[in-house]
Amino acid sequence: MTTTDTDSRHATPESAPRFERPLRPLPDPRRVVRDADGSTVTNGVIGLVFSATGPIAVILTVGVQGGLSPTQLASWIFGVFFLNGILTVLASWLYRQPLAFFWTIPGTVVVGGSLDHLAWPEVVGAFVVTAALVLVVGLTGWVRTAMAALPMPIVMAMVAAVFLRFGLDLIASLGADPLVAVPMVAAFLLLSGLPSLGRRVPPILGALVVGAVTVVAADRFAPVASGTGWFAQPVLQLPQWSWQAVVELVVPLAVTVLVVQNGQGVAVLRQAGHAPPVNVATVACGIWSAVAALVGAVSTCLTGPTNALLTASGERRRQYTAGIVCGLLAAVTGLLAPAFVRLMLATPEAFVAVLGGLAMLRALQNAFVTAFRTHFTLGALVAFLVTLSDVTPLNISSAFWGLVAGVAVSALLERADFVRTRRSAGTGA
Repeated sequence: MTTTDTDSRHATPESAPRFERPLRPLPDPRRVVRDADGSTVTNGVIGLVFSATGPIAVILTVGVQGGLSPTQLASWIFGVFFLNGILTVLASWLYRQPLAFFWTIPGTVVVGGSLDHLAWPEVVGAFVVTAALVLVVGLTGWVRTAMAALPMPIVMAMVAAVFLRFGLDLIASLGADPLVAVPMVAAFLLLSGLPSLGRRVPPILGALVVGAVTVVAADRFAPVASGTGWFAQPVLQLPQWSWQAVVELVVPLAVTVLVVQNGQGVAVLRQAGHAPPVNVATVACGIWSAVAALVGAVSTCLTGPTNALLTASGERRRQYTAGIVCGLLAAVTGLLAPAFVRLMLATPEAFVAVLGGLAMLRALQNAFVTAFRTHFTLGALVAFLVTLSDVTPLNISSAFWGLVAGVAVSALLERADFVRTRRSAGTGA
């Protein structure tokens, strides 16, 4: 490790510059190829496979239910894969650590709840405002304050309520279409229960393969003729200003980016021994979210699950190459977005629902554990119930009101938890 590496990893928040500097010297292509090995390449492929299976099913489920066309869905998927893939390659190369940027999954689900009463250009307008807010937070260096402003249990209770629908859809699919759903769930459980096998074949990939074979064998694959072609033709979507969309979506989207997703990504990377550039990552999320919004893609974030996969094995100093591999493959996936959407939409509804539900199981479990494990449990319960209720005063989504109600209840009835949290932050606990 170079002196620059050592200094950057052990710098205190007070001594560190606001914008973290890339490590020098930058690795040239020969160095990247030399640092890549079987472990990092495999981790990069698995990271992309994870993102291109279950999480994609979340976008398709939300988009189809919200009435988006195949062209709009393809443009959305182009944005979250191609654009974020380029960012992942650049960030991983500059900072010589895996830095996978994709999209906010809970934010996607929040958007889905608004598509029944907001026009798509209004939603895109909220994406742009969210990008501006995230960028300001990053440029001012307020990101750490912003991440600490909302109690994590309350935020995760809101997320748990948003995610719950995917778990319920998974269960419903077992009854509605057992021919497709049961083999997929069985494959997922088998691979999850056999860790040695699951390391070679990720459970979500096994469920995808078994489901695809079942769909084809049962003659349930029904591709529809489309004029979108096979290669990406991103649609420029001009944003439309709407106070309702801004009030309803911006705060929940920004919270999922800054607190939920980036918070998870930073924690995962630090646990693996890396020093993620928190402020620079926030600025990058703001800039890329603005660009992605113009092709109808939800906000960019530093993802937790994918970065966990990229750091699952191999030497720490070589793991940045896993990020580069993942980013390059993501860019290719984005270029083939129309073909990807066409294939997925040709499958039965249960196929996408089960895939999305299985992908969200761990996230749903973690959300419940974080929400109700220690402090702010009453506020978390209120946030969960309000979000789950689907009440929409002023036509503002229940996710926003869940956060408001949860924080208000904790401020009134759980003041000791706020004091305890401030003391822990002051001591660096």
